Amino acid sequence: MSYPVLWSFRRCPYAMRARLSLKLSAIEVELREILLRDKPDAFLQASSKATVPVLEADGRVIDESLDIMLWACKRSGDRHGWHHDYHHSPELQDFIRRLDGEFKTHLDRYKYATRYTESSEEADRLSRDSRQQGEIFIWELDKQLRQQRWLGGDRAGLMDIASLPFIRQFRIADQSWFDAQPWQEVTRWLSEFLESELFASVMKKYPPWQEGETTEIL
Repeated sequence: MSYPVLWSFRRCPYAMRARLSLKLSAIEVELREILLRDKPDAFLQASSKATVPVLEADGRVIDESLDIMLWACKRSGDRHGWHHDYHHSPELQDFIRRLDGEFKTHLDRYKYATRYTESSEEADRLSRDSRQQGEIFIWELDKQLRQQRWLGGDRAGLMDIASLPFIRQFRIADQSWFDAQPWQEVTRWLSEFLESELFASVMKKYPPWQEGETTEIL
């Protein structure tokens, strides 16, 4: 039996949300874990972007995580309604744009400030300012989560699965600081996700894929 092929890197938040969506859509894929510092030729041939995740399915190459998420929803008969919701909700589309745009930009500069300047003083300032900008987005999530258990309502929806891997990264940058903040609902929401069987199921460790090795099925 042949499966769609998902090229992935375990810790990448984009790859993480692709895996989560495939799992929730009950779509089995051949998982090919790679090392970003040693990308196999077969991966580079699959996508000129050379960034994970990349899905090879139905004769197509899908190399944007959101497109993989929506493909999985549609392929499963839109069992959770995410495909419909995304295409009929300007608010949801705007949320994803802000998440993948300005919030991700602030996250990168908060975590990796030294990549953007050679000055240690400037890096400290950039990291501090970027964290403050990221906080604005997180407080918006906290406000919404005071009204409902998940951003998607009474169960995790597209907004949750799209954003949780990135909020996890924001926390990892300085876990003690993050956990000391008074955004109680975000802390509850993130903890519930991190302790879930779903998260554990997509975070299993696999050795890097090599040509001819046994297939790993996600």
